[in-house]
Amino acid sequence: MLNKATLTRWFFILASIAIISLILWNTYQFFTQLKENERDKMEIWAAAQEEFKQIDLTQEEWDSRLILNILQSNTSTPMILYTHKEDVYTGNNVDEALVNDPEKRLKLIEQFTSEYKPIDIEYKGEVLQTIYYGNSPIINKIKYYPAALIVIIVLFFLAIYFFYQTSRSSEQNKLWAGMAKETAHQIGTPLSSLVGWTEILKAENVKEEYISEMEKDIERLKTITERFSKVGSVPKLERMDVVSITKNSYQYLKSRTSKLIEFDLIVPDAPLYVNINPQLYSWTIENLVKNGIDAMKGKGKITIKILPSAKKALIRISDTGKGIPKRDHKKIFKPGFTTKVRGWGLGLSLAKRIIQEYHKGRIYVKKSTKDSGTTFEISLTLNRKP
Repeated sequence: MLNKATLTRWFFILASIAIISLILWNTYQFFTQLKENERDKMEIWAAAQEEFKQIDLTQEEWDSRLILNILQSNTSTPMILYTHKEDVYTGNNVDEALVNDPEKRLKLIEQFTSEYKPIDIEYKGEVLQTIYYGNSPIINKIKYYPAALIVIIVLFFLAIYFFYQTSRSSEQNKLWAGMAKETAHQIGTPLSSLVGWTEILKAENVKEEYISEMEKDIERLKTITERFSKVGSVPKLERMDVVSITKNSYQYLKSRTSKLIEFDLIVPDAPLYVNINPQLYSWTIENLVKNGIDAMKGKGKITIKILPSAKKALIRISDTGKGIPKRDHKKIFKPGFTTKVRGWGLGLSLAKRIIQEYHKGRIYVKKSTKDSGTTFEISLTLNRKP
């Protein structure tokens, strides 16, 4: 059962199609009528020309004003007159240079013939002249009107479509932002309780290593809460060392990942400073690493490598998984696109938003080979000034 909004949308679409069809039909009819009128006008002009040639000019009683007015009244229709006996071409409402050039004249005659059937002027069964004529300027203008109208209508519908998509995307973004902030709020309450319980355990002389691990996980939860609270708002960027932040993310992931996953970190000795939000950047690294682990089905090698360039810091995350088909290199960053059975298709779309929208950098598939692995590259602008 269609709801009211859907019915209204379909009514609008069908009504628009009906109106467009009516406009195009009326335009076609108007254009056809104009062409018929042009043909009638030319036949009258040809009849006047024929009459003019048959008149005995010595007859003083003949009044030629009507015929001359008809002959002189056509100032819009382009035509070429071919006089058979003298083998001469003359033009009317046509540039003389075109008439005098044989090649250009032939092309013009072919064009006129394709638009209208030539008119022969006869006298006593003999063809004296042939008139080749074409569309007047106003008909040529109207001829392209339906095409222009269709283009305008297509652009109109495209504008409506993009407006609808943008509005829908904006609503979804608000929904996701609201859910993220609510999640952060909900995590905050048990998190505060865990902090309290940790202090109680310390007083009970529980092993220090247990308390230390709990505190690490509590800090982790605080980081996650802060990340979710930032969704939907512009994050604050600070000048920080991307090498140090990447190392911290690496150490956390390595300590909490299966031993079947081999980790390798290759970074420069010198710090690389960029404008960065450490919580959101770490989120991106974790998303890429987790995607790599999923692609390897829990067994393989993850390599994180940082390369400095003249103006950029290049962060590469590689795995030895199944690879990504080239046709999907851009699709994987779209919200909802996933190749996982239980995936939501949000991890890489969030990573792209964090890097490109918030950090003004780039994230893309550097290379990918079937059954050999994938390398993602993040490019961030260096900030060398302290």
